[in-house]
Amino acid sequence: MVKKPEFQSLLTHSSKLAFDFAKKYVSNNLPNEFRYTVQLNVSQDDPNLKQFDIYPSDNEKVIELITNIEIVDLLCRNDKVPVWIDISVDCVYKTFTVFRLLCAGRYSSDDNEFYYSKNGTGPFGIKSPTLSPEYIDGAKFKLKTKNKNSFFSWLTSS
Repeated sequence: MVKKPEFQSLLTHSSKLAFDFAKKYVSNNLPNEFRYTVQLNVSQDDPNLKQFDIYPSDNEKVIELITNIEIVDLLCRNDKVPVWIDISVDCVYKTFTVFRLLCAGRYSSDDNEFYYSKNGTGPFGIKSPTLSPEYIDGAKFKLKTKNKNSFFSWLTSS
């Protein structure tokens, strides 16, 4: 069973790890306040998989610029969470560092099902920011700063 406080702690820990990891790649001054953009059921899992809870209505659902508390409320369902959640710094928006969370569609309460539990991050896998096509190994690059009007169209085109 996954309790919300435990999941909140894993989210906080994983966000800090992804934040520190991104600093190795980006030249931006990343704000210390965080928001999240979540893509649900990226794996488009088969609803016939009976060992997991699967929500087909989540297919292609994107929720933007939400808080860590909203993440916990969104992803903790029936004391279960996605078995993997890839987390990476995505962009800077106003005074926030925005993380992208790509989520599996399979929900479980079994720690053994979580892809990254051996890393101490439960379902969270720490990923680098999306590297630009011009990325040069070892060189830092600048994340784009987004405004509200361009945020969603940019997110869905990347």
